Amino acid sequence: MLELDQFLQALEQADALDQIQDLIVGLRDHFQVDHVVYHWVSADGEQYGFGTYDLAWVQHYVEKDYLRIDPVVIGCFQRFDPVDWKRLDWSSKAAQAFRKDAIAHGIGNQGFSIPIRGPSGQLALLTASHSTDDATWATFTEAHQRDWILIAHYLNQKALELEKGRAPEPVRALSPRETDALTYLGMGYSRGQVADLLNISEHTLRAYIESARFKLGALNTTHAVARAISEGLIVVGGAARAATGGWPGRDTEGKIAKSAAR
Repeated sequence: MLELDQFLQALEQADALDQIQDLIVGLRDHFQVDHVVYHWVSADGEQYGFGTYDLAWVQHYVEKDYLRIDPVVIGCFQRFDPVDWKRLDWSSKAAQAFRKDAIAHGIGNQGFSIPIRGPSGQLALLTASHSTDDATWATFTEAHQRDWILIAHYLNQKALELEKGRAPEPVRALSPRETDALTYLGMGYSRGQVADLLNISEHTLRAYIESARFKLGALNTTHAVARAISEGLIVVGGAARAATGGWPGRDTEGKIAKSAAR
């Protein structure tokens, strides 16, 4: 049984990254999984981390630019709750090739990642991975999820404390059109629907999205929406759907309205 208080106390007292690395290795050994990894991704795609992956795989991951297609990273940008890898979208050829490559490098066929949001669009993941069957892995994640969530947030806090130089620059403000575009995309509308709602062409919409992505330092549109949400630049979901007063793209009765502005 993991002495959680004792582990968190050791984490709190750590004053160097190599001490955190030792704690990560201890987690792996205690839970008897193949790997435990902390992976930090800044808004502009910079990465660092520590854990038990083979260094050859880490270098291979960077050289292949897998960050842009990794379903785990992409999935965690879209979620705030723990992510079981089986529930992610592995349907594309690129994702399937990545999965095959990862398993060949000993990552394991099962994984569980805790996404943690940090300042200015930073995303960090605490991941456990293993080679086992679905039923065994489901039992593991159900038994230990609560402890892993707590560990993940304390670990991220300590990592940011020790790596103060990685604090990102504040994001640039979005224009009203960029805000509307990302808001509607975040609410689940397709690009065609967003262009229609804003009364603009899809080509013009693409320009707004790319401009917003550049300002946010985002890797792709999904990342741009996630970062805009984390920075409080857009509001989506129930709050946005219930909004009144003409923003985003609504009339005073709360109905969706096409904007005449270009």
